[in-house]
Amino acid sequence: MEIIRFADLKAEPWRNGGGVTRQIASRPTPASPVQGGAGDGGWDWRVSIADVTKAGEFSPFPGMERVLTVVEGELLLLSVDGAEHLMEKYRPFRFAGGAATVSKLPMGDVRNLNVITRAGAFKGFTSIIELSKKRAHPVFEGQLGILLQGQATVGAGDGDPTDLGRYDAVVGSDADTPNILGRGFLAVVSIDPVED
Repeated sequence: MEIIRFADLKAEPWRNGGGVTRQIASRPTPASPVQGGAGDGGWDWRVSIADVTKAGEFSPFPGMERVLTVVEGELLLLSVDGAEHLMEKYRPFRFAGGAATVSKLPMGDVRNLNVITRAGAFKGFTSIIELSKKRAHPVFEGQLGILLQGQATVGAGDGDPTDLGRYDAVVGSDADTPNILGRGFLAVVSIDPVED
């Protein structure tokens, strides 16, 4: 069972100085003259948590698709190619990575969960689940379970359960599926390959 501890993730400052990003997981792009250039990050998908501390432009990711979820803070106002969208906590929003995107922070700083996938190769999904102490939530292959709020433990097989901290991520598996129990909210991120 693999747990990615949020406390161990390195904060990378944004180019525009508007915040920092901590990468939870990514899949590097196979070397190709067409894909994987420095402009698109060099990965086919990435899951990260970003702290937005200043209004301003988002970095563009042409050829990618984004799913953004506010996980801390009250409200984010996004302008995507000129259309304004009010982003409330725990409501995932999908938009084109190459779109001209500008943020405003009407009620202060926010923290976002970001899922970015290469269009046509992978599709990312984010679901927010309310945890239960009585019924475990499984995390399968191709998924990450990220504790957003509350207290939870994760166990797999006959091993003792392990405590999760806020924003810790559990890597899913079909062989020895991790199961999460507790009280609070869990983000389940699924990265699905796009079939030809």
